[in-house]
Amino acid sequence: MSEIVFLVEEAPEGGFTARALGHAIFTEGDTFDQIEENARDAVLCHFEEDQRPATIRLHYVRDLVIAV
Repeated sequence: MSEIVFLVEEAPEGGFTARALGHAIFTEGDTFDQIEENARDAVLCHFEEDQRPATIRLHYVRDLVIAV
């Protein structure tokens, strides 16, 4: 595997959550910088060294509601 993708969303209570697509990995953080660090740490813990993806992609999804 060359890449793993995390879906990053704003948490309702503040901060961010990140969920790996296709893998049982979930992390959260108060800032986007923390999400980057926590996602990297989670991948390092989840995969054996010879099976780790070379790239971690953070796909940030933000819902914006506009009142008319």
